[in-house]
Amino acid sequence: MSEQLNQEYLAKRQLKRGTAGWILLAGLGVSYVISGDFAGWNFGIAEAGWGGFAIAGVLMALMYFTLVLSLAEMSAAIPAAGGGYSFARQAMGPVGGYLTGLAVLIEYALAPAAIVIFIGAAVEELLGFNGPWVYAIFYLAFIGIHLAGVGEALKVMMVISGLAVFAIIATGIALVGSFDTANLFDIAVTDAAGATEFMPLGWYGVWAALPFAMWLFLAVEGVPLAAEEAKNPAKDVPKGIIGAMIFLLFTALLVVFLLAGAAGAEAIGGSAVPLVDALKATGNSTLATVVNVLGLAGLIASFFSIIYGYSRLVFALSRAGYLPRSLSVTSERKVPSRALIVPGIFGFLVSLTGEGDLILAMAVVGATVSYALMALSHILLRVKQPELPRPYKTPGGMVTSAIALLLSIVALTGVYAFDPRAFNYTLILFVVGSLYFFLYSKNRLVAKTPEEEFNMLAQAESDLEAS
Repeated sequence: MSEQLNQEYLAKRQLKRGTAGWILLAGLGVSYVISGDFAGWNFGIAEAGWGGFAIAGVLMALMYFTLVLSLAEMSAAIPAAGGGYSFARQAMGPVGGYLTGLAVLIEYALAPAAIVIFIGAAVEELLGFNGPWVYAIFYLAFIGIHLAGVGEALKVMMVISGLAVFAIIATGIALVGSFDTANLFDIAVTDAAGATEFMPLGWYGVWAALPFAMWLFLAVEGVPLAAEEAKNPAKDVPKGIIGAMIFLLFTALLVVFLLAGAAGAEAIGGSAVPLVDALKATGNSTLATVVNVLGLAGLIASFFSIIYGYSRLVFALSRAGYLPRSLSVTSERKVPSRALIVPGIFGFLVSLTGEGDLILAMAVVGATVSYALMALSHILLRVKQPELPRPYKTPGGMVTSAIALLLSIVALTGVYAFDPRAFNYTLILFVVGSLYFFLYSKNRLVAKTPEEEFNMLAQAESDLEAS
């Protein structure tokens, strides 16, 4: 591209700057994840017993916390809408950048499809109807809100997330008086290797429970995708993602300890609606009804925010030429409309399978691959570019990101232990996506390096403001 064409190209691909402060970004991080507190994680108790799941939970909490600290540094140094893809591209070049972006895209395109299936089930329980048209209504409504503009979308998201958080805290307060340590260990000890009263299904159970423990934090890594719309990316994104992670650790502790401690590990391990069932088991039926309704708000919050996340990732990949360039054109409101709509159509079609658990497991495979590549990017950037300005530095440096790298690989094998189909199907998506890159898009990139792309973008923005 000539310089003039570059400026014209990027002028049509601008996001709205200065929309989100760190509190909105922290809210975005919580919103990505909050549905995981309402259901899904608890099936890990059935796989490992409460103690075994607690071990899996601590390992995954450590993985996410070390990853978040690594991402905080990279997002402050490289404040781009591509998040993990942008970091990997700078550390490992176009191939590493694309493969990281592809892994995140698989996670973010599939997760809403799984969540909308769970939303349909919640609607059916509350109102008595369900079906593909319910999925279509939710996709149309929430993509529509995003099309109205990022500021409006993030404010709506904060309200929905607030309702979900209220439900979790109210449940915790109601269950404190019924907590009994004996309830945590009411699952019979099996003859599995390493089985004890604390972890009745042995070490294999801990391994298989890892993907479920991830549901308590899955997608918080998406906060840096909002970097180009932050007021002060170097300060706001690190504060936002770390703040979100700390809050999610708090809600995870609440649900993991209090639900099983009040209603029994065995009952919670098999529950489709664990918060509701725990409240009913302890005589809080009125609050259980309220939480049942607000549980839908939790699902909607994650559905809504992950749609935001995939649109910014597709926008960044498209703007750089990895995906068809037309997907990154923004509207008058500076919203990437096509990047919202096209993956939404894909997600809706996937949701028609009705295989929510399988789809979510596939999203987890994409996530763990991306975590390993993002943690590796942090290490490589420290080695290759020690002079890179880092407004925020990861405590522990490369040791911290090495922990995230190791645990992400362990988590990836845990998905295979739980459901080999999810692992294999996701591998097929990786192969298809890789073929597209190596056979077509690698020769059509807009810039040779991230720095070149960022400089072009800054110049286009400057020209736009001057005109």
